[in-house]
Amino acid sequence: MTETGASRVLIDKQHRSVYRAQIAVAEAVRKAVAEAGLDRSLVELVNIRVSQINGCAYCLDIHVGAALKEGVSTTRLAVLSAWRDTESFSDLERAALTLAESLTVLPSTREQELDYAEARRHLTDEQLSAIAWVTVAMNAFNRVSIVSSHTPHATAEGS
Repeated sequence: MTETGASRVLIDKQHRSVYRAQIAVAEAVRKAVAEAGLDRSLVELVNIRVSQINGCAYCLDIHVGAALKEGVSTTRLAVLSAWRDTESFSDLERAALTLAESLTVLPSTREQELDYAEARRHLTDEQLSAIAWVTVAMNAFNRVSIVSSHTPHATAEGS
């Protein structure tokens, strides 16, 4: 139930065929990432950063766990929202995070061009496209989870 007392429609359950199509997009994105030679830990950093911006607790729960399994340190996860102010991220990671943030918040055209130019300095065309698709897909999953009011899984750590 929401604060107003109205329960949310779980759109992923209500229209399963549409959600399956979204899953198929995610699988195609995973393949594009692999073909672009990008590491899964980088993808998880992008997924987390996009989910932080969008405020999607459900996706953060999923992707922080996935990042930890990929070997991303808790220190890097802790400072990810302030990545520009640390030395904890490589040039490639910074380029991917710049692009992901820009595609998520959609700043002015001028700012987008600056962000894109910065990303182009460190990403090949194939990598840039793959990161863009990761970002687009993650934004879509964030919105599905937020609209449906999905909640993170309860853990013993939180009690």
